[in-house]
Amino acid sequence: MKISYMKTAILVIVIVVVSVLSSLATSLITTPQKTQSDYIKDFYLTENAVHISPHGLRGKMDKGVADFVLVDLRSAQEYEKEHIIGAINIPAYKDPDTSAYDEVDRIVGNFSKLSKDKDIIVYCYSVPCMTGRKIGKMLVEHGIFVKALGIGWNEWRYFWNLWNHEHEWNQTDVMDYIATGKDPGIPKIKDTTQACTEGTFGC
Repeated sequence: MKISYMKTAILVIVIVVVSVLSSLATSLITTPQKTQSDYIKDFYLTENAVHISPHGLRGKMDKGVADFVLVDLRSAQEYEKEHIIGAINIPAYKDPDTSAYDEVDRIVGNFSKLSKDKDIIVYCYSVPCMTGRKIGKMLVEHGIFVKALGIGWNEWRYFWNLWNHEHEWNQTDVMDYIATGKDPGIPKIKDTTQACTEGTFGC
């Protein structure tokens, strides 16, 4: 009786194992492998979905278009010293040297209060800075989706010629796009703007 019971139990285990392995093998066989073209396509779809052109953003500022909320992630101290005009501050840093990534409830709570009808665009210190990416990941995990400015504060403030067209270098002044203090500031409307505004956020 005991031997029969053991044989039955072993048979059931074998059937379950074979079934699971068969299922895994089938899913591996039927899942198509991505080609290089697939990866390239995914890359550009992602880039265009996430990154916002600073030149196009400047064009929107010049035209007084306000269908976005720009968020500075730097510390309050740095924000108050200088920030991109029109940007609000939701600091991801307690001070210039100390991150506040552990303050998830505060950060997520502040982002959740922002308009759902506008694109939320974040920026941090520079192009290679990971702060925007880390906060973006944090927000996604809480169902909030933000876009990223293609440059950071350093490029906007100190490398104006890097991302503006050459013919604009002498026609635009970075200080027209900088504010100080706790208030975001309001961009000046410029009827003569040459910043490209094709597509959602231009070139």
